[in-house]
Amino acid sequence: MGLPVVSGASVMCTMGMSPGQLMVTSQLTVLMDGKPAATIQDAAPITNVGPCGMCTSLMNPTVASATAAALGVLTPMPCVPAPMGIWVCSPGPLIGGIPALINDGKLMCSYGGAISITMPGQGKIMT
Repeated sequence: MGLPVVSGASVMCTMGMSPGQLMVTSQLTVLMDGKPAATIQDAAPITNVGPCGMCTSLMNPTVASATAAALGVLTPMPCVPAPMGIWVCSPGPLIGGIPALINDGKLMCSYGGAISITMPGQGKIMT
């Protein structure tokens, strides 16, 4: 089993140019390493999934528009995450009846990218 993810974890989109941050709002009572543990429902744009720098996806209307204005030269624009659905990950413990987010989680972006966890925000391993 992978590591549970906590508030402050780093995320990265395949279409982004820098890491973003995950903030937990689905629950605040279960703590790991002193931080709220994330669930698969922590997938709201901006509120939960922070921007990943500049977006390079032509499916993003602002990138497509800027690229067209630059006569076809790819022109990245600021990332505004547009997650689709909830996180998909390995089975983990339940937190208030909701599956915990594990560090192998993936979240699809409607602009064509895939958001993944690059650092779960905590590193304690129970054996």
